[in-house]
Amino acid sequence: MRSHIPRRDVAASLVVFLVALPLCAGVAVASGVPAELGLITGIVGGLVTGLLPGSSIQVSGPAAGLTVLVYEAVQTHGAAALGALVLASGLLQLVLGALRLGRWFRAISVAVVEGMLAGIGLTIIAGQLYALADTPAPGTGLGKLAGLPGLAGGIAASSGALAALAVGAGTIAVLAGWRFLPGPVRAVPAPLAAVALATAAVAVLDAPVARLRVSGLLDAVNPPGGTDLARLAEAGALGTVVAFALIASAESLFSAAAVDRMHHGPRTDYDRELMAQGAGNAVCGALGALPMTAVIVRSAANVQAGATTKASRVLHGAWLLLFAALLPGVLELIPLAALAGVLVHAGWKLIPLRRLVPLWRRHRGEAVILTGTAAAVVALNLFEGVLLGLLLAIVKAAWETSHVHIEIDDPGDGPVRAALSGNATFLRLPRILDALEALPRDRPVELDLSGLRHLDHACRTALTAWADRHDPGGGASITVPDTLAPAAR
Repeated sequence: MRSHIPRRDVAASLVVFLVALPLCAGVAVASGVPAELGLITGIVGGLVTGLLPGSSIQVSGPAAGLTVLVYEAVQTHGAAALGALVLASGLLQLVLGALRLGRWFRAISVAVVEGMLAGIGLTIIAGQLYALADTPAPGTGLGKLAGLPGLAGGIAASSGALAALAVGAGTIAVLAGWRFLPGPVRAVPAPLAAVALATAAVAVLDAPVARLRVSGLLDAVNPPGGTDLARLAEAGALGTVVAFALIASAESLFSAAAVDRMHHGPRTDYDRELMAQGAGNAVCGALGALPMTAVIVRSAANVQAGATTKASRVLHGAWLLLFAALLPGVLELIPLAALAGVLVHAGWKLIPLRRLVPLWRRHRGEAVILTGTAAAVVALNLFEGVLLGLLLAIVKAAWETSHVHIEIDDPGDGPVRAALSGNATFLRLPRILDALEALPRDRPVELDLSGLRHLDHACRTALTAWADRHDPGGGASITVPDTLAPAAR
């Protein structure tokens, strides 16, 4: 970092700090852990990851995209084991970066990533609707959805729940409408303004709603012990570590690609950025805090505020540390329903509704992958949902790359000519054989394969067997291009 910090970077760091403060606390609460752990992750994202090379502009911290996975991990393995899981995932990211695998994350299907984020968004919304009413949420995504009718009835019967819902709804309304306000007003970050207004309204009206509980950063630090580290040998814990590492890495590197399109400064080094994220997660794990990713909301705010160097993201971590150390009591004034409103709005923005209809019209297979991944994330869990999405993407790619065109030329007498072009794989073998077996059996057939780009072993064997069956006397011939392995005849 340069010895002289540009003034624009100082101003940008304050903007990012004001955006990050409510999000760090809100993500932690939604993940089922104390708010201080979200602040610790934000601080580490600034002071540790922010100093390391990789991407100079994007900002790291606790992300809504990992909320569902963290909540599941806490419910399954316990809050005490969270640090060990995050530490191991950070070390895994360091290994992936050292092996120069960062660039390969760009090969993940965009439909899978968007489906993952959409599923996360739906799960966040379903869970935070309960928090809007100060009501505990069911543990599973389907349970949250199934319990919504009962939640509506419970809200109508409770004055406290109605008050909390009003606070949360007001927060969402401010966030949704903030971009329509005059420019000088919009200089204040929308999440900060929405939470501040909700906090002020609750204080003035003395509304009976639950508020954030904060003890202190040092009290929240909980390094993993030997028992917690030993649990990493369990199959379920290993799966969670892999899910943390892969999903956090993918989200960070996709965020880096998006941020690179927002500015004209140095481009991201994906392998170094992956190692920076790994180092940050290793430190977060050692402190018992939440996992981190690069976060597009904070990164976009950093770019739009005029940041030019990594100084802005480092300073934002310093402001978080000073605020949490000197003014923790201010956080206890924040109503939980306001933080839930911030997360409902964040979850809604993860769902690509505007893209879905055009995607269905132009690339129907991609739309199926997106919706299938989102549904699996909600119905199963984040890790299994992403795996199912990747499987759908692989099946789609295999199907599309196996296109083969069959052209039959029958002059009426003499040999029948059949020409194949494209890629002849086992996926298209039934169609190829159906077309060939429909040809006249009493006339010679010339099968031309010179138009094929690929001929797999299954097709080559089946075509040779068909030629023998068609006319054992030699009435069928096969022409194979030099670029393909020779057929048997």
